Amino acid sequence: MFVFVRAVTYAVLFIGLVLIYVPARLLSWSGIVRPEVIEASQIAGMVIGTVGAALVLWCIYTFATIGKGTPAPFDPPRRLVIQGPYRFVRNPIYIGAGLALAGAALFYESLSLLGYAGIFFIATHFLVVWYEEPTLQRTFGQDYEVYCRHVRRWWPGLQRDRSH
Repeated sequence: MFVFVRAVTYAVLFIGLVLIYVPARLLSWSGIVRPEVIEASQIAGMVIGTVGAALVLWCIYTFATIGKGTPAPFDPPRRLVIQGPYRFVRNPIYIGAGLALAGAALFYESLSLLGYAGIFFIATHFLVVWYEEPTLQRTFGQDYEVYCRHVRRWWPGLQRDRSH
């Protein structure tokens, strides 16, 4: 039960800061307000944002239930998580967060939010390559190597085993 408390705390902090607070500040600084009329771009933004947010929540739930930890670097899963959304792509939580940000950018028709989403993707790519992957390799060894050979980092789908 305590793992769920930790996971919810992380979710509130991550989602609150990265997906709500910073985007709200960017919109405020750029003078963008909620559109008066809901048109196709707003509907598309809501759909994309909802899919992204749902993916983030699914990842957090998977980390808590299967990995017995959270996505936070200071409270990582105790087991290698390769189920749920992680069976399709190695970094679905970042993809979900990026989709949520891109959906908000589309909803508000905001280039500053779109830029923030781009910076988010670049920053997470470097975080993944320079910190997360080496850490997971040290922690889970060959199990992680096999996982990496079969599941792509960013693009969903299965990948051929490169050892042949």
